[in-house]
Amino acid sequence: MGLGQSIEKQNDVEARLAKHVIATVADGSKSNLVFSPTSINVLLTIIAAGSSSVSREQILSFLMSPSMDHLNAVLTKIVSVALADGSKGSKLRFSVANGVWIDKSLSFKPSFKNLLTNSYKASCSQVDFGTKPLEVIDEMNKWGEVHTNGLIKQILSHDSIESIRESKLILANAVYFKGAWSKKFDVELTKIRDFHLLDGTSVKVPYMTNHKDQYLEGYDGFQVLRLPYVEEGQRQFSMCFYLPNDKNGLSHLLEKVGSEPGFLDKHVPNQRISVEAIRIPKFKFSFEFKASDVLKDMGLTSPFSTRGGNLTEMVDSPKDLYVSNILHKACIEVDEEGTEAAAVSSVEATFMCYKRSPDFLADHPFLFTVREDKSRVILFMGQVLDPSKH
Repeated sequence: MGLGQSIEKQNDVEARLAKHVIATVADGSKSNLVFSPTSINVLLTIIAAGSSSVSREQILSFLMSPSMDHLNAVLTKIVSVALADGSKGSKLRFSVANGVWIDKSLSFKPSFKNLLTNSYKASCSQVDFGTKPLEVIDEMNKWGEVHTNGLIKQILSHDSIESIRESKLILANAVYFKGAWSKKFDVELTKIRDFHLLDGTSVKVPYMTNHKDQYLEGYDGFQVLRLPYVEEGQRQFSMCFYLPNDKNGLSHLLEKVGSEPGFLDKHVPNQRISVEAIRIPKFKFSFEFKASDVLKDMGLTSPFSTRGGNLTEMVDSPKDLYVSNILHKACIEVDEEGTEAAAVSSVEATFMCYKRSPDFLADHPFLFTVREDKSRVILFMGQVLDPSKH
C-alpha cells in the first residue's frame, strides 16, 4: 500500500471519527467543534507499538493499516512534515510535539524508548505520580502551553489529582498551526450579517469578504471552498469549507463524509474560478472531549481493557499496564489574517485494578478541515454551528 493510499485511509478513519464525535460528544446539532485527528492517530500508533498483540491488532484494524511497520512509516512521514517547522516570525507554522511521563518506579523497554526518541521525537520525563501529582500536572500543563504557543494552558486540572496519583504513565501529543492566508481579507470589507442556526433562528456575526478568484467547486448538494495559506518550503496548507446547499443540510453532508471512502480527498477544488464574492464568518472557539470514550464506542475496546490492553511492549513492569484515558483539547481562530489552531491529546495508563458558482456565502452551519495539500494529511477538523459562540 503506497503512502498516498495510506493517508487516504487515515483520512477515512478521521472522517468516521469526526462523524462520531459530532453525533455523540458534541451533542449532534448543539456545539461548535474542533479536534485534531492527527494528534489522536499519533497517540494510537504509539500505544499500538507498546501493546500486546491483541490490542495492537485491534488498533491496526481500526486505523486500516496492514502492519505495525507500515503504520510507523506513515506516521513517521506525517511527523516529519510537521518537524519542518517555520521560525517564530514565519507566516506559516505547524509543529507536532510528543511527550511522555513515566513513574520513577518504572522504566521503558529499550526498543520502545528507541521508537519514542527516534521515530516520534518524544521528550521523556521520569516523575513521581504517587507523592508529587501536583508537580506532574504543572509540568504537563507547562509543556502543553509551550507546544501550543500559549493557546492551551491546561491539559490537566488540579481536580484530576487523584487520577494522576494512580497513574503510572502518561503520553501526550500537541499540535500547533498558524497560517496567514495567501490572499488576505480586507478588514474594511468585513460586515455584520445574519448567520442562520439549525433551530431556525439567526445571529448577527462579522463576515469576511473577498472578491478575488477562488478555489471553489459545487457538488451534489454542497459547495467546497479551499483557501490556501502562504506557501513556505515544501509544505502547502489550506483550509477547506464544506457548505451544504440547504441551511439544515449539515447532518446529511456529515453522513456522506463519514460513510463514503475517500470523500474528503475527492472533494477538494484545485482550479481557481472567478467569483462574485466569498463571505465567511469569523470564528474562535475551543472544544475538549474524552477521546477514549468515543473510540470505545466505535469498537476500539481492547487497549482500554484490564484484560486485553496490556502495554507489555512498552515498559518493564511486574504488573500489567492498560490505557485508562485519552483526553483531547483543541482550539481554533479564523479571521482576516489567517488561522491559528492548536490541539493536545493525552493518554493515562494505570495499573490494573455545481461546476461554477457565482459566490460562496457561509451563512449557515458548515464543516471545515485544515490540511497539508501535498501529503493530504488532515490536521484539524470541525463544524461551525454558531460563530458567535466562543
